[in-house]
Amino acid sequence: MGILEVKNVGKRFGGLQALGDVNLSIAENTVHAIIGPNGAGKSTLLNVLVGKLIPDTGSVMFDGQSVLGRKPHEINQMGISRVFQTPEIFADLTVLENVLIPCFAKRDGSYRLHALETVENEVDINEQAEKMLLDVNMQDKLHMTASSLSRGDKRRLEMAMCLVQEPRLLLLDEPTAGMARADTNNTIDLLKEIKDSRDITMAIIEHDMHVVFSLAERITVLAQGTPLVEDTPENIKGHPKVKEAYLGETQE
Repeated sequence: MGILEVKNVGKRFGGLQALGDVNLSIAENTVHAIIGPNGAGKSTLLNVLVGKLIPDTGSVMFDGQSVLGRKPHEINQMGISRVFQTPEIFADLTVLENVLIPCFAKRDGSYRLHALETVENEVDINEQAEKMLLDVNMQDKLHMTASSLSRGDKRRLEMAMCLVQEPRLLLLDEPTAGMARADTNNTIDLLKEIKDSRDITMAIIEHDMHVVFSLAERITVLAQGTPLVEDTPENIKGHPKVKEAYLGETQE
């Protein structure tokens, strides 16, 4: 059983079947990519996983607990964080201030440190935030305004904001969207470093196959809201069902 188990999930929007009987198991401490052509249901599935949508049918379990019906901040407290397609940062704050914000979360009715509960004073909090920025190679940009950062550095900042909460599952929605190739490669390297240094599971929705095949250990291919194939990257390449879904090439 995986750390994330999706069973028989279906979701309709009026007459449109966005997801149909989706089953997905993501093993702990792996990188699992979810790919498919436009309209395949990838974003709908991701929104179900993070609590933005409730499916019409099926279940979603994270480490044995249902995520359905929980608010997004409750899912975050369970240990699931999301990196958005457009980096979600506080543009008018400094890089350091952005990372300090998620150090605190309202838990059990009082403000306590989230994932940093052993830290006792503001100096230690700053040290923890600065260490996280060092981990994502942003240590020389602490006092820059977030709005002045490049697309690649905004992504690194958002990663730091997620990782300071010590998630067990990191959901990434097209983490290299809109990036130049150099920033894309830097992001790939960063994600590899994160995977190698932490006990963390990653699920990635991505169109860039260079990113997918550089990172993923397992790949699920969706088409018209239904999983077509789940396999290793090596077996996905050239798979006839994948070619048909992407290119409309019916294989004999």
